[in-house]
Amino acid sequence: MQYCTIGEASATFNIPESTIRYYEKKGLLPLIERDEAGRRLFSEDQLALLGTVLCLKNTHMPISAIKQYIDWVVEGDSTIELRLEMMKKHKQAVLDEISLMTESLSGIDEKITRYTNRIK
Repeated sequence: MQYCTIGEASATFNIPESTIRYYEKKGLLPLIERDEAGRRLFSEDQLALLGTVLCLKNTHMPISAIKQYIDWVVEGDSTIELRLEMMKKHKQAVLDEISLMTESLSGIDEKITRYTNRIK
């Protein structure tokens, strides 16, 4: 199995190493292996899990909810229905936020048009 360092993981996802350390401290990256010097080693599975954490964080899921999701992942297949329900609810929350942002963007566009016309 191939592993990468925290620096390589950081570069892969274009995030600071400190963010990865924070996520690990919060329990979002369980089971990270370490080398004999104590440096974190990321397997393909750990990188995939980090990608999932970032996806959920980027869509404004709270850390506490991400932690619950990760705990369920670690528990295994017996939690698939719980994870599915969580993802369905989160998807709806994301869609609601997109809708609100789209509405708000229209208001910003109106202001831009108004100010552009006044300048002319």
